[in-house]
Amino acid sequence: SYLLTRIMLVMVVIVLAINMLMHKPPMDSLLFALALAVGLTPELLPAIVSITLSHGAKRMARLGVIVRKLNAIENLGGMDVLCTDKTGTLTLGVVQLDGALNGEGVASDDVLRQAAINAHFQSGLVNPLDEAVLRAAGAMDLSAVRKVDEIPYDFVRKCLSVVVVDRGVCTLITKGALDKVLALCTSCGAQASALDGPQRARIHALFEGWSAQGFRVLGVASRPVDERQQPYSRDDESGLNFEGFLLFMDPPKADVRQTITDLAQRGVQLKIITGDNALVARHVAEAVGLSNCRVVTGRALNDMGDEALLHVAKEAVVFAEVDPNQKERIILALQKTGHVVGYMGDGINDAPSLHAADVGLSVDSAVDVAKAAADIILLKQDLNVLHAGVLEGRRTFGNIMKYIMMGTSSNFGNMFSMAGAALFLPFLPMLPTQILLNNILYDISEIPIPLDEVDAEETARPRVLDLTFIRDFMLVIGSISSVFDFLTFYVLLEVLNAQEQLFQTGWFVESLCTQVLVIFIIRTRGNPFKSRPHPLLTLTSLAVVATAIGLPLTPLGTHLGFVAPPAYFYGILAMMVVTYLCVVEVVKRAFYKRTLARQ
Repeated sequence: SYLLTRIMLVMVVIVLAINMLMHKPPMDSLLFALALAVGLTPELLPAIVSITLSHGAKRMARLGVIVRKLNAIENLGGMDVLCTDKTGTLTLGVVQLDGALNGEGVASDDVLRQAAINAHFQSGLVNPLDEAVLRAAGAMDLSAVRKVDEIPYDFVRKCLSVVVVDRGVCTLITKGALDKVLALCTSCGAQASALDGPQRARIHALFEGWSAQGFRVLGVASRPVDERQQPYSRDDESGLNFEGFLLFMDPPKADVRQTITDLAQRGVQLKIITGDNALVARHVAEAVGLSNCRVVTGRALNDMGDEALLHVAKEAVVFAEVDPNQKERIILALQKTGHVVGYMGDGINDAPSLHAADVGLSVDSAVDVAKAAADIILLKQDLNVLHAGVLEGRRTFGNIMKYIMMGTSSNFGNMFSMAGAALFLPFLPMLPTQILLNNILYDISEIPIPLDEVDAEETARPRVLDLTFIRDFMLVIGSISSVFDFLTFYVLLEVLNAQEQLFQTGWFVESLCTQVLVIFIIRTRGNPFKSRPHPLLTLTSLAVVATAIGLPLTPLGTHLGFVAPPAYFYGILAMMVVTYLCVVEVVKRAFYKRTLARQ
């Protein structure tokens, strides 16, 4: 709009000034200049964009992709980096408790019972880990356990505690990230032996071994406390006894490796952002085909400045042990390096990242906060569904670009020709009503564009709105249109000896035929005979051309100021249109070849 407005203002002022200097009627000159401005404007752009996006949203809904914000479709098509958690997206999302082990790494019912009590009595959002613990402890009787209080989970502590009376003893039971739980412990095991350096090293060795195998490991700790009326706080999470480990397994999906490969071939790079530890994240990344990837931890991000993060965010593939603020920081860094970033999340902590991303993606099973923050919701947590949505987004963007390139180049060419004709003609080259009629008929021919298919090249790579490309295309193709318009002027004046009405009629017919039929050239980068347009687009375009040719022969045409041109004019017109289309096809291919070479 800004580009067209600048051109419009300059052209209108110049044309109006020239007409006044040539002593043409002031009111006619003003109307002509205003009609020129209207003619340069692609009036249907808002409608075409809205219809195209709405049509794309309908097609995406059939694929299981629900669009909440229409403009997100364009961003989805332009997305070149997808950030996602691993659980449910790369993995099956069916977390199973593989083992409840004591500090020695031996299976323990006591550890399982304490974990089940913690999971059962916590009042926060139910999560897959707690569900897995409760499934594993299904036969245990917890009816005699009484809850006293709870210290809720948060993303700094990364643990949750409940205070219960179990078997006559008031106990604080803590479950959470192993390193956070260990930091709260001073003893270990059933005998509550001191948790010294060698003991901690042994526990860490067990943890690293299981993590390298893909297990997610949590810690369980407890200590007796006095029952009281006052609420318990984080200060009570101290001097704990380390009870043991919880091992969870969530295997990768069978087809996710191929989907990641397909996305990469389409120009979309996958980055894993997770709160899990680095070893588990690396294991999952390698299991889905992201081998030899760089892993950056949340601890490293804390020590990293914004400038350093710009480089690291671009190079790293896995970000592990990160908190919600760090997720948002990673996304902003990727955007600053020129990427169009999509973020896929389903939890409360994902809401800031979903807002920050160019396109926020969530799933139907996500929490309400995440779905409210998302632009697009997947009915199935599957990258294959997302892959289909990306292709549809690019198809939608491709059709919008078709209209922009057609409308701007044709309108610019016609209006430039009109402004040039006003310099040497003693009359207006086209009446204001004829200009507007020309514009209306041209717009009608382009209404079916949202239904059109796009070539495979349009969906192969991410695409974003490139104003330089649009401007250059408008100037190149529009200039060719003007050359043939001036050639038409010569034929009308020198061959047909046209007076005012015949000149206006001849140019009206020629301009409308060329700018409508060139749609079939511009709509594809390749061979227009191999890329078939939608039947309705073909029918509408040919109907508009037929209207333009036949209108001067009707009483309505006479009322609009047209006259019937001589029969041989149509023969000349046919030759000029065919030549024009051939020239545009040759120049179009050279233009795209040069543009691709610069990229």
